[in-house]
Amino acid sequence: MYEQSAHFTASTQWMERTLDDSANRRIIIPDAFLTVDAILITLQNVSEGLVVYEAVIDKNLREFPPFMATENIIVTMVAKGGDRQECHEKIRVLSHEATMGIKMEEKPNDLIERIKNEPYFAPIVHMMDDILDPSTYTGCAPQQVSEYIAERVQPLLKRYEDQLEGSASINI
Repeated sequence: MYEQSAHFTASTQWMERTLDDSANRRIIIPDAFLTVDAILITLQNVSEGLVVYEAVIDKNLREFPPFMATENIIVTMVAKGGDRQECHEKIRVLSHEATMGIKMEEKPNDLIERIKNEPYFAPIVHMMDDILDPSTYTGCAPQQVSEYIAERVQPLLKRYEDQLEGSASINI
């Protein structure tokens, strides 16, 4: 609502310092700063105690890529001569079976084992490690993160290093 009010005032009054413009400025500008302050406090609360549990990340990377990889498995299988519809149906059934095992019986994700044991997928079983490599699913993200930190974050850390309490560092 504040955004609309500011836009309406700017569009009709052209910042002529009329009464409605003055009222908007007295309300909108301080509230905008209070909102930014609240956002920054929340960000600080979240990020100060942030701990990265690499073992949990590794577990998730082992647990969930099989589902993400199903399209690549289908594409690879079709490239080896498989029928797309038949392949999709087999993957769908195996995915549902694996999901039920995970959700209903608290079993580990065995989708890849199910695929490897399905005779239909024999032509690509030897390629499964390459298909499941997590680095093939990140795209440009690693380069983008490194670039962003080098170009945006590090200069800000350096610029305000005398004002930062304690040390501020980023490790990728």
